[in-house]
Amino acid sequence: MRRVKILVAGRVQGVYFRYFTKNKADELGVMGSVKNLDSGHVEIIAEADDATLEKFIHWCHKGPITARVDSVEISELQCDAPLTAFVRN
Repeated sequence: MRRVKILVAGRVQGVYFRYFTKNKADELGVMGSVKNLDSGHVEIIAEADDATLEKFIHWCHKGPITARVDSVEISELQCDAPLTAFVRN
C-alpha cells in the first residue's frame, strides 16, 4: 500500500470537487479523505495499491467537469496503520 497527499489548485472549491472525489475514491477502492483548505486548494489523503493510486491521481489532474484544475502536487506519506474508509470533510 502507498499513501500520498494530493494538493489540488484551481477552481476546485464550490464546484462539488470533494463530492466527485469521494465518488471516484469509492469507485476505485481508495481510502483516505478530502477537504477544502482556507488557501482555496483541496487536500486529498489517498491510500491504495500503486496501480489504483495512479488511476486516482490521473483523475485528480482532470477533476470533475465542474472544476478547473491548474496544478496538482503529490507528496509521499508514511503508512502507519491502514486507512479504512474515504471521508469527505
